[in-house]
Amino acid sequence: MTDEIQNFKGERMLQRAEELDSFWAYNTKKLPKDKQLLLLDNVQFIYELALAQLELQSLGANFEVTNGLREFKLIEIKDEEMLRKKLAYFKFVKGKPTDYFQIIQKNRTRSVNQYLTHWIYPYKGKFHPQMIRALLNIIGLKQGDAVLDPFIGSGTTAVEAQLLGINCIGIDISPLCVLQSKVKTESIDVLPQIIERKEEITKRIRPSLFNLEGKTMDGAIDLISDEKVKNFYRMTKLVAISDNARRGKDFSNAFLKNLELMIASVRDYVEIVKKLKLVLGKVDIKTGDARALALDNESVDGIVTSPPYSIALDYVTNDAHALKELGYNLSVIREKFVGVRGKGQNRIDLYNNDMKKSLEEMFRVLKPKRYAVIVIGNATYMGQEVKTVEFTIDYAEKIGFKLVKNIDKIIFGLYNVMQKENILIFKKGE
Repeated sequence: MTDEIQNFKGERMLQRAEELDSFWAYNTKKLPKDKQLLLLDNVQFIYELALAQLELQSLGANFEVTNGLREFKLIEIKDEEMLRKKLAYFKFVKGKPTDYFQIIQKNRTRSVNQYLTHWIYPYKGKFHPQMIRALLNIIGLKQGDAVLDPFIGSGTTAVEAQLLGINCIGIDISPLCVLQSKVKTESIDVLPQIIERKEEITKRIRPSLFNLEGKTMDGAIDLISDEKVKNFYRMTKLVAISDNARRGKDFSNAFLKNLELMIASVRDYVEIVKKLKLVLGKVDIKTGDARALALDNESVDGIVTSPPYSIALDYVTNDAHALKELGYNLSVIREKFVGVRGKGQNRIDLYNNDMKKSLEEMFRVLKPKRYAVIVIGNATYMGQEVKTVEFTIDYAEKIGFKLVKNIDKIIFGLYNVMQKENILIFKKGE
């Protein structure tokens, strides 16, 4: 009964978030200037309020919280315009909308966290992009700095860093993660070329009188010389394959529908960059191993990441249809992934060893006096809670990190794999 109640509460919270979407994301009415700082209406959790306050502090604002924790009164501020450009949890600053509030208007989905290209491909356990934007601000990263995400996953850190003008190095052992992260951040460079190829690709989606040459869609995609354009269409196909495998949707219809949505989302990205005059950060996404980073010592200005929850969530099995489509042998690639090797206690031991190596590498490549943010939770495996949070804190401090913040983050919607995560902020000494 308790599980049923918890699941019901989680479903109601998600439903509430969708209901909020009908008005908060599109209400751009300006507020009187006496309403100095107003939180976005989707801010509902204590951890979000904590991040909002840390974000203001990091950007040099002195403030008081008023009106039931929804409004903030500015007492002293260094740079009002900087607040509007950077803040993640606020709708308005002195009556004028923040950049983030304008960015999230560009949303082709029903989810408030899937604006711009964030929605592309249904990857389990995604970051909330709003949280990542705030964390990038909290750890003091500025335009031109470099942030590393050694488990780039669906590319959320890369997109948010790019929007803030922060350079991002994204690394993942999964070719699927590398592909989707590239598409989300690189397609804006080649939108005209993507549109130019659209007719040629779509006319081969189904046999017809107009496709008498017998050329296949795969053949047409393979002939695209520009890698960014080719990746876009490869990703479109994978999204359609996912819709077919997970939801039973017709592949051709799913491909055509997702193609239109993906092009529209990339166009939205291009338009918001122009409207807000954003200086985008450089993004470098590559296949690599978090346990042996191909980076120089003390070469990155910050780290924001979330190690895979692979003890409880088998990423290879979950994305088997996509990995097979990309031409990978699942048995072979499984041996390279963190946390999916072995069974029982051996699986946990292998995961912990992988995490040790990953933490050592993060410490090595991070510059002194800089911060590493690790978002992680205790998963349940074989009916037992695996104390990953405690293990991470203990080992990180053993190798030289200092834990400066530990923020509880309640979560819903992660297919009941997790109920809570912790946002761990570590600092590297001199």
